[in-house]
Amino acid sequence: MTKYNALRGFQDIFPPEIYLWQRVEKTAKEVFLTYGFQELKPPIIESTEIFIRSIGETSDIVEKEMYTFTDKGGRSVTLRPEGTAPVVRCYVQNRLYNLPSPQKFFYSGPMFRYERPQRGRLRQFYHIGIEALGISDPKIDAEILLMLRTIFDRLNLRGLSYELNSIGCERCRPNYKKALMDFLKDRINGFCSDCKRRYEFNPMRILDCKIKECMKLRVGSPKMTDFLCEGCKVHFDTLLSLLRFAEFPYSINHDMVRGLDYYTRTTFEVRSKQLGAQNAVAAGGRYDRLVEEFGGPPTPAVGFAIGMERVSELLSYSDKIEIPSPEVFIATIGTSAANESLVIASNLRNKGIWTEIGYSKNSLKSQLRKADRLSAHYVLIIGEDELKTGKLKWKRLSDGSQGDVAISKVLEFFERR
Repeated sequence: MTKYNALRGFQDIFPPEIYLWQRVEKTAKEVFLTYGFQELKPPIIESTEIFIRSIGETSDIVEKEMYTFTDKGGRSVTLRPEGTAPVVRCYVQNRLYNLPSPQKFFYSGPMFRYERPQRGRLRQFYHIGIEALGISDPKIDAEILLMLRTIFDRLNLRGLSYELNSIGCERCRPNYKKALMDFLKDRINGFCSDCKRRYEFNPMRILDCKIKECMKLRVGSPKMTDFLCEGCKVHFDTLLSLLRFAEFPYSINHDMVRGLDYYTRTTFEVRSKQLGAQNAVAAGGRYDRLVEEFGGPPTPAVGFAIGMERVSELLSYSDKIEIPSPEVFIATIGTSAANESLVIASNLRNKGIWTEIGYSKNSLKSQLRKADRLSAHYVLIIGEDELKTGKLKWKRLSDGSQGDVAISKVLEFFERR
């Protein structure tokens, strides 16, 4: 045990794992841009009220999991537990609703929830997500699902399942809640304490409980899709029709309600059996009333978030991590050669060529050994003799080929390769 360690539920991400993360981020951002999404960077700390109002006062996140504290100004502030509410706050505060719809944004960064740390669930975790605001057409729901599949296809992730549901709206949900409560009332004593509390405040959340006994007791419960109002039914049926037309694989999960109060109509999750209990790699849905609740005009919206830790874990199973390596390593002998190496390295780096240099206190042998360990493509050797002749020795480590190159031609030599 070292003197200082990362806090429980927090982790360092460093090479080689970081290269998987960079691959996910690069792929996602490339796809986002082709769909017209622009980057937005909200702060990681917000007024606590933003999350209570959006997520729901009786939700597990608000009641148990938020990192909330009083700052020096006496204000209650919270480290963001999810990304949608900050984006909506930004959208309303800056009156982005005055711009042409839809306004489409993507974001990435850390989220914070005080949960029991376990595989696939940390107290600081990372999301990369999108929000599309201003369009009610189910075509945009289909569009972002297709975009999500494109990202995972480009990452060569296989065996994913796409699960959908509709949880209705404020018009049709009351009838469903009553039917659900009627179904559960004679069984509720067998549920966990959390579900008993949910029964009083938000019975739909019982469908989200992962405790096995609770899952057994709710088998046969009413389906929200049987209670949809005409508008929600048309929306969901149209979405499913579009997905079938696009040959998008999906299944209906009638128990999927998501854990956040702001969702309406479409909800979805992408799951992988390789991840055990915490098997959702992405999730999202529609939140058509949240902008209005934040003081903006009525604005339909839809979005999703990808869990970076879980996607990176899946990539580690299927792909060998590609660790980048220097194009050039400059080994030096003597002070004058070391000085010259700084100039050569700077010229190469200015052209985007990754270059490492040796240091004068290390022997030539140890420098060459380091170049080999770094898997450098080429080694340049500079000593007093090379400085006198104006020519450097080069060697390609992959096949052992070697030769000389004039100092004045080094940049040209590597640009050709």
